[in-house]
Amino acid sequence: MSGIIKSSIARKVSMALSALFLLIFLLQHFLINFSSVLSADMFNELSHFMGTNPLIQFVMQPILIFGVVFHFVMGFILEVRNKSARNVKYVKYNGNANSSWMSRNMIYSGIVILAFLGLHFYDFWFPEIAHKYVHALPEDPNRYFGELVVKFRDPVRVGLYCLAFVFLALHLLHGFSSAFQSVGFNNKYTPAVQKIGKAYAILIPLGFIFIALFHYFNSL
Repeated sequence: MSGIIKSSIARKVSMALSALFLLIFLLQHFLINFSSVLSADMFNELSHFMGTNPLIQFVMQPILIFGVVFHFVMGFILEVRNKSARNVKYVKYNGNANSSWMSRNMIYSGIVILAFLGLHFYDFWFPEIAHKYVHALPEDPNRYFGELVVKFRDPVRVGLYCLAFVFLALHLLHGFSSAFQSVGFNNKYTPAVQKIGKAYAILIPLGFIFIALFHYFNSL
């Protein structure tokens, strides 16, 4: 771990790999959540599987939590070291001329996303842990859709979710292509990957916003 922190290349590659891992998780999370728009039964079935499968609960879930923490810690370290390098090496560094707004403000969009994850854990993960391990309530495979709908009846919560996903889109617009560049992906397929990255960065957050608004307006 100390070697990763000290090496500039290792930091960028590890940051990129954790980002790619989280992109895959985000897509899977979106597909499950979107099923709630199509069918309550489908959403309950998928959520019950994810919530009771030992491999997912005791292997993949800890890996995911580690990936999230590692990504944000490494992002903070990169931001601090990059600012330090600019202050020392460049007397007249002009960030506006050399990089996009999104790349210059990744740390801020990341902080907003981290705050959203805290809200998301408070809304869904902590109650799930309390249901299964604290109160040891009997498992109900049909409870998930109802719990989701109740959360999205609150207009303030829905507004915060939508705002967080706007920041996620901004974060992904730079992060997707940057992750592939950091792992050395630079060939004739690069333009196609960049287009896929832009589509992903816009459509996935927009999809999450649609899900929140769909359940909110259906509850009125």
